[in-house]
Amino acid sequence: MRSALFHGRFRRRTAVPAVVGAALAALLLSGCASDANGNETDGPAASSSADASAGGSDDGEGGDGATDEPTEDETPAEPVVMAFGDETDQVRELQARLAQLGHFAAQPTGYYGDVTLGAVSEYQRAADMEVSGTVFESTWSALTGATSAPSQEELFPPQQILGYGDNSEQVRELQARLKQLGHFEENPTGYYGDVTTESVRAYQEAAGLEATGTVFEDTWTALTGETETPTEEEMFPPVEIPEVEPAALDDRCLTGRVLCISKTSSTLSWVIDGEVQTTVDVRFGAEQTPTREGEFEVYWKSRNHHSTLYDSPMPYAMFFDGGQAVHYSQDFAANGYNGASHGCVNVRDEDAIASLFDEVNEGDKVIVYW
Repeated sequence: MRSALFHGRFRRRTAVPAVVGAALAALLLSGCASDANGNETDGPAASSSADASAGGSDDGEGGDGATDEPTEDETPAEPVVMAFGDETDQVRELQARLAQLGHFAAQPTGYYGDVTLGAVSEYQRAADMEVSGTVFESTWSALTGATSAPSQEELFPPQQILGYGDNSEQVRELQARLKQLGHFEENPTGYYGDVTTESVRAYQEAAGLEATGTVFEDTWTALTGETETPTEEEMFPPVEIPEVEPAALDDRCLTGRVLCISKTSSTLSWVIDGEVQTTVDVRFGAEQTPTREGEFEVYWKSRNHHSTLYDSPMPYAMFFDGGQAVHYSQDFAANGYNGASHGCVNVRDEDAIASLFDEVNEGDKVIVYW
């Protein structure tokens, strides 16, 4: 229905009552959609647009194939420069010019979809023009007069290869290559967090590249050009998980099923009716984000959890107090006590925490003590 409005009613530029115009504007601005990468989609909206533009009249009577020649009561239609469904280099220029004015946040694609329609509508509203979402001659003239010709980089911005929050083997390779050049001091983990961001930024500064902390094509090309393909040992340095002795148990750990966590010995013991079943070493939150002490219970388990607050993986998470949980940590496994958590109880023995996750039930006690 929306695309039919764009290709029928607004091409003829007939007068629209203010209340109807406001309703149409609200409809325009509420329908923006993009995929996970911020690129415009070409799904059902595009096909409905094509159907609308191919169909008959818009007078509500079904149409009979009559032409759209202006009558005595109509003004001639203003030429349309670009509209929904177009896919051209000029659309890419349109998107880049809209980006200059802050109305287009995605990367230019050359496709006129919902995101572009919404951006054009916002520009028309800001420029005090009729809000249609379609680029008429007057819209294009005003936009080109308010912007400069886009550069090649604005039209075809560099593509991101890796960035904050990524968790992959390529991130592990990135970290290993940065380590070859002395920009990454820890063991590779495969997770792109704060440490990797700062390491990438340091490399970019040293290489004379824009220091964004994000790996775009130019950064990856430069880095791979001056480093060797990492060996298996560089990618996966051997990690020794120490044998751990259980700590002296807090009295509250002697009855029932308990995750008994000692800050003094940095250990977690799984205890059933006073008998220790297994013990692993753990690490806690930093000074600014301490792990809270007290008596709690496991209120939620999430096997493949990912933190939305810190954008980091938290597999085998067993939550016991707000956002604090016992979970596996790749960084702890790779780098030991050189780091800290954001308040959670980190475990570095993946096999042990996987087994523990299966044994512990929601409702089991958690005791954190000194």
